Amino acid sequence: MSWLVRFRALPRPLRMLVYASFINRAGMFVFPLLAVYLVQSRHLSTGEAGVLISVGSTGLLAGSLLSGPVCARAGRRAALVSSLLLNAVGYLGLAVLDGPTWTYAALLFVALVGMGMFAPAANTLIADLTEPEQRPFAYTVSYLANNLGMGVGPLLGGFAAAYSYQLMFAGNILLGLLAAATIWLFVPADTRRVPTASPAGTTRRAGLLRDIDVAVLVVVSICFVAPLIGLEYTLPLAVTTVLHSSVAVVGAVYTINSVVVVSASLLIEKRMKAYSTRALLITSGLLWSTGMAILVFAFSLPAVLLSTVVWTLGEIIASVVIPTYIADHVQEHRVGSFMALNGFVLSSARLVVPMGLGFVWQAGGHRPVLLLLLLTPVVGVVAFAVLRIRPAARPVPAPAEPATASP
Repeated sequence: MSWLVRFRALPRPLRMLVYASFINRAGMFVFPLLAVYLVQSRHLSTGEAGVLISVGSTGLLAGSLLSGPVCARAGRRAALVSSLLLNAVGYLGLAVLDGPTWTYAALLFVALVGMGMFAPAANTLIADLTEPEQRPFAYTVSYLANNLGMGVGPLLGGFAAAYSYQLMFAGNILLGLLAAATIWLFVPADTRRVPTASPAGTTRRAGLLRDIDVAVLVVVSICFVAPLIGLEYTLPLAVTTVLHSSVAVVGAVYTINSVVVVSASLLIEKRMKAYSTRALLITSGLLWSTGMAILVFAFSLPAVLLSTVVWTLGEIIASVVIPTYIADHVQEHRVGSFMALNGFVLSSARLVVPMGLGFVWQAGGHRPVLLLLLLTPVVGVVAFAVLRIRPAARPVPAPAEPATASP
């Protein structure tokens, strides 16, 4: 079955969520250029801009944690629309208000609370609207739409900012509102499923142990998230200061990443069903480790580009497996909280990893930083090899129809 036929077989609200996710990501003009805006338009120093962004970025953590309760109490649609509205309000304030530095941090916090809420709520909605056999494909399509949007957004944002920072903010806000309107119009107000009864013999203690297993797996997945965030910090510095090359190479890395995601995601998803969660996570870790090893042992411009191809394959696998595992193994009323935990892991890495690698680079140069980026996924491979990982849930067969007596 072609991917287009499979996409059309997904529930209509889910297809509209995919379109809205692409629109939202394609409109992400401000965040990639925020530091430049604060320095050039608001006349802050680079140090002030860095501190402000770090403080404001705690909104990502708050948004990730807030997503679960909002999904549970108000519904998935309300959480998604609220996240986009908060982002628009925060960016509108940054665009038009001229006040003390702390007001910029507060407004950025509001905007990033919205950004942090969106992905966990979207993943929860996908869990609501899909059956287990559809979920890997649905999460793959969502991941693909987000990456396509991120490939377009910074480019469009750069053109807009070159003309006017006000146009940059206006474009981000308008596309975010368009995404919110799409979700509001085409996603039902409440997509939560009626909780299913626990299988016979399942005790409260067994349910708690299952939730702990899932939570541990999600937390350990930081071993595959940290290298991604680390590369966002490390590669621009390493390419320009160690290899003395153009920053255009960094742009090539993002282009290669997007090309691999677009070309390989659906092919990988079709083959994932034949393998267990443990095998897939170990494979993801080995790809991450191999990609980082290329940088450690053969650091050069060709190595940077080859490494990107390899670690992107690992990124694709982990990005689909983790939310699918949560949706398959957590009771319906807890899915939102566990998707929020997954978002919290990513947001935590965004705050901690650049700061930590910055201190390491300052003390010992780029080599120790690259070694840490190699060791982190290796630790993840070992952890996933020994952790308790639950098998995929088997669908319960429908009861047989009673035989009718012959006349």
